[in-house]
Amino acid sequence: MKIRIKTRWSKENREVSMEDSVSVLAFNSWKIGMQTLLEIENQDFDINSQMQRIHILEEISAFMIQAVDRMIHGTTSDEDRAATINYYAKKMADHVHENARDFGDLDDYRSPFIQKLNDRFPVYSETRWDEDKDEPSFSMSREFASNVAAALGDRDRQWALDYLQQVLLPDFFPVFKRTIKSIGFIEDKRMPG
Repeated sequence: MKIRIKTRWSKENREVSMEDSVSVLAFNSWKIGMQTLLEIENQDFDINSQMQRIHILEEISAFMIQAVDRMIHGTTSDEDRAATINYYAKKMADHVHENARDFGDLDDYRSPFIQKLNDRFPVYSETRWDEDKDEPSFSMSREFASNVAAALGDRDRQWALDYLQQVLLPDFFPVFKRTIKSIGFIEDKRMPG
């Protein structure tokens, strides 16, 4: 997956706040989500409306927010982690709102997205994270695939699971992880040498 990400600051010597970093992460996450949606569409899945695309992007975004939470767990205080994830969720909700309001009939798309996150996170919390590889394990990737497949048309839901879990996620997750590293949220855990 080829995508250009923004990781440079306009004034290199200035102090970069958590809000600045999260804003850049959310911007790049949305771009990665859009590219991931394009990959799904290129596989000729049954996507018939702009709102269906938004629902798929919401599921990709929910997964990315949960992944960031898992990656920064243990490296920041619980208070800082909560502030980071809350701000990230709000910034992603802004992206959902800005993109959905042209296609739907609601005035507010932020609140439904935040509700979706509140519904998804307890289920994601029951899934496993591969600490050694610092990536989603089978159960978490299966949850992601199930959520995205549910947003697809009826024709594709059954066979989409394997594609989403075994092809798409391994394609976009490394790009997402490199983005998080380049912004400075996590460090490479591999030993030198």
